[in-house]
Amino acid sequence: MDDSKVVGGKAKKPGKRGRKPAKIDLKAKLERSRQSARECRARKKLRYQYLEELVSSRERAICALREELEMYKQWCMAMDQGKIPSEIRALLTGEEQNKSQQNSSRHPKAGKTDANTNLLLGN
Repeated sequence: MDDSKVVGGKAKKPGKRGRKPAKIDLKAKLERSRQSARECRARKKLRYQYLEELVSSRERAICALREELEMYKQWCMAMDQGKIPSEIRALLTGEEQNKSQQNSSRHPKAGKTDANTNLLLGN
């Protein structure tokens, strides 16, 4: 017997539904797929470039921190031997100079006040 069904007076074949895709649709679909793959590869390349730059900058930061740590270790060893490294001495003298400058800048009329105080005290 025939596998076709009769619906509303028309015979239908079982199996495939809808319209058959034309060859032009297949070509367009293939081209869209290729374009999507190109874009995906470009995004992947950019992502890897970004990550490589990030790793590189972090490696540079690690090297700088290691150098700084080594410098501090050397300072500590020198201080253990009773020596004050010149860098620390410069920092300390710089802080003392900054403090004296800050004190004089905070009280610009300190000289007049001291003179007035001396007059009141009779000095």
